[in-house]
Amino acid sequence: MADSTWILGAGVTGLAASWISGRPAFEAAPLPGGICRSYHLRPGESEPIVEAPEDGRAYRFENGGGHWVFGGDSMMNVCLSGFAHWRRYHRKSSVFFPESKLYVPYPLQYNLRYLDQTMASWAFDEMRRAPANPRGTMSDWLEQVFGPTLTELFFGPFHELYTAGLWREIEPQDGYKSPVDLTLVEQGLHGEVAGSGYNSTFLYPECGLSAFADQLAARGDIRCGMGVVRVDTEKRRVEFADGSTVPYTQLISTIPLHRMLDLSGIELHERPDPSTAVLVLNIGGIRGPRCPDDHWIYVPRSRSGFHRVGFYSNVDNDFTPRGEENRAALYVERAFRSGAAPGSAEVAAYSQSVLDELCDWGFLESAEAMHATWVDVAYTWSWPGSQWRAKAMQRLSDAGIQMTGRYGKWKFQGIADSLRDGMLAGSALKALG
Repeated sequence: MADSTWILGAGVTGLAASWISGRPAFEAAPLPGGICRSYHLRPGESEPIVEAPEDGRAYRFENGGGHWVFGGDSMMNVCLSGFAHWRRYHRKSSVFFPESKLYVPYPLQYNLRYLDQTMASWAFDEMRRAPANPRGTMSDWLEQVFGPTLTELFFGPFHELYTAGLWREIEPQDGYKSPVDLTLVEQGLHGEVAGSGYNSTFLYPECGLSAFADQLAARGDIRCGMGVVRVDTEKRRVEFADGSTVPYTQLISTIPLHRMLDLSGIELHERPDPSTAVLVLNIGGIRGPRCPDDHWIYVPRSRSGFHRVGFYSNVDNDFTPRGEENRAALYVERAFRSGAAPGSAEVAAYSQSVLDELCDWGFLESAEAMHATWVDVAYTWSWPGSQWRAKAMQRLSDAGIQMTGRYGKWKFQGIADSLRDGMLAGSALKALG
């Protein structure tokens, strides 16, 4: 059995599965880790480099923007410590309203004292009247849970950007990201509320994500540059872009669910659930006079269309060139419908627009390093009442293909849960012999 069991994809989940099972993981990219990899860019240059230069005179960025490790329990944290040295952080995050330059600590609903008193009272009263079982689309759910006032102020415009306009059509999901505890809402009307939410603390490796991915890869059998072009489910054979093939009895796949259906030629007479892509613009430059000290901020309205700005350098100074003072390293996220990648001219115009906007806000004085990355499947969603995900996973399972990981399962989760998925999958493969 072991000679015909394989892993497709070497992101965090595939790396963990290979480590535990000892089975090969095939990865299309030249390096393992997927979006959980760092890269470097010298000031004034446009070509990224994989390794940090010896003189340290480069910005460190990440492929998919800031990926911080949250959601790990004590046992998972012990596991992580075997691959890297980790620093623990208490999240500092805000909602930022550019038009008024107002910062409200995240979560907004627990910090209503920062708003106009009348608006805060309306919002509290609306949340108290929320139905016990909100229903409908994401937009319906948000308005029922948070009320018209906060939905109009923040949740509506933010989710319009975050979901690339899908929020009026898709099911609500991940309610744990935006909890409503009325006791804390009332407390936040008058005073500070202790950190809450799913990512109130997080971890990050001292040497960056690439070091973590490489250490994890070193424990397994990772074969990069092996892009899958077809999975023949009748002959039970995986075909690669270089023309090579391997037979399979069982596959563990972390490839996005809709792509795995295409690769295997399985057709479902169901409307596929949607996903959104993210254009990540990494910027390094001179820190502006009003650059916040947050780890990231949520933006409900921006001229350029982005919804989040993260500050790498507020997490770790190693993201900025060694010996340079008053530098900042940022990432800016803008959502698109998956498959609707902008062209190079559009990316260039957008990048300049973002820089102008951040300079107007006082976050930056100028930029000396800019580079964009594209994550075609960044967030996955479901249509109301959809059975597509369940049917897709079952059909693939019937063909000997077990889907796992964030994109394989079509489910939002962080690095810790993705690592846990891989360890479970690896254990299953190991048990098969």
